[in-house]
Amino acid sequence: MRWISLLAAVLAAGVLTLAARPDTDAPPSPDGRAVVQRVVDGDTVVLSDLGKARLIGIDTPEVHGRVECYGREASAFAARTFAGREIRYERGVDPTDRYGRALVYLWLQDGRFVNALLVARGYATPLTIAPNVEHASTFVRLSREARGAQRGLWAPGACP
Repeated sequence: MRWISLLAAVLAAGVLTLAARPDTDAPPSPDGRAVVQRVVDGDTVVLSDLGKARLIGIDTPEVHGRVECYGREASAFAARTFAGREIRYERGVDPTDRYGRALVYLWLQDGRFVNALLVARGYATPLTIAPNVEHASTFVRLSREARGAQRGLWAPGACP
């Protein structure tokens, strides 16, 4: 009977510790770690253990084929921010897109949520495709804030 009380106390302490932890953008249990071997464009990367991967919930302007306004800037920001770096990733509910790319949420080692960072800085807009909708409301909110603050592609004169 005594061990049950001890187990209950340990479990309660663990729950209290988790509840007291500050909320972060880091995934609670990432699927894995990888190195960003190459940035294809602002929302597509090549990961060391998954191959080509598309960031879930966001869309950056194109740089291949028809170059869209602010596409080069979005790709350059992505390259500066996470090319060659180790990241943590979480696969989507739907793990691949119709092109066979892994669908992922990415986090830098310092805990910054890459998908959200691109939207918040004005390099991407929300693109919600069910069933991968986990962070959709966050991306919409960040996009409104970026537009209101005239950041990135929303800056005056950025996209004529």
